Amino acid sequence: MRHLLTTADQLGQILRSARRERGLSQAQAGLRLGLSQSRLSELEQDAATVTVAQLLAMASLYGLQLEVATRASQAPTAW
Repeated sequence: MRHLLTTADQLGQILRSARRERGLSQAQAGLRLGLSQSRLSELEQDAATVTVAQLLAMASLYGLQLEVATRASQAPTAW
């Protein structure tokens, strides 16, 4: 399944859904990720504060892969 991510709210929803699909409670996932249940809850509610390391760890635990791609409707810009 692919999701187009454009907001932090969408990220939180995707992470929550993926965790649930794996049959993990917030406490179980938090234990495996080294996070408290309350911190994991915060990240699912407001994913704007997730670190890249946390995001990658959650993606791995939940069986997700992250992909960054250029938008088809936009030409590359010079840095």
